[in-house]
Amino acid sequence: MALAEHVLIGQLSQQNEAAFEQVFKEYYKTLHSYACTLLHDDANAEEMVQQVFFKLWERAAGLHISGSIAAYLYRAVHNECLNFLKHQKVKAKHRLHVVYRMREEERVGNDAMYDPTLINKIGEAMNDLPEQCRTIFQMSRFEQLKYREIADKLNLSVKTVENQMGKALKIMRAKLVEFISLMLFLIHQ
Repeated sequence: MALAEHVLIGQLSQQNEAAFEQVFKEYYKTLHSYACTLLHDDANAEEMVQQVFFKLWERAAGLHISGSIAAYLYRAVHNECLNFLKHQKVKAKHRLHVVYRMREEERVGNDAMYDPTLINKIGEAMNDLPEQCRTIFQMSRFEQLKYREIADKLNLSVKTVENQMGKALKIMRAKLVEFISLMLFLIHQ
């Protein structure tokens, strides 16, 4: 290692701003180009190089560079890019897992909705509702009407519709307790 580089490393470890600026100006462009070859993305490459320089400044007091500054910086950029790529891979796997789970839950929910036992239980539970309660429940859940629309059609107050829906949901939950997870799906659609 040349004497000038040894002095520069010493200045960096003392957080000398002029030394840091000199290293930044000398290596930034080539490090950015190197990161671009690893990531194939200019913005992320820029972020990785900036992160390396940030860490260089932040950890300057404990800095121990045994080789050249260039080798140290290239290795740091390489590691930063690899960590970024690993993180992106984990995020992609997680996204795929979430999509798979959502599709699987939807499929299971759709299959369960056509279960004859469930259909019979829902019918029985609805038949046990008081007439006004049943009418309001059907208009809300099967006709997809809002409380205001139901109130207008039945000449009731919105508060009455809300109360009757609360009563209907309470009764339905109690009658269909064994199908509660599917009912949550139906009730919150």
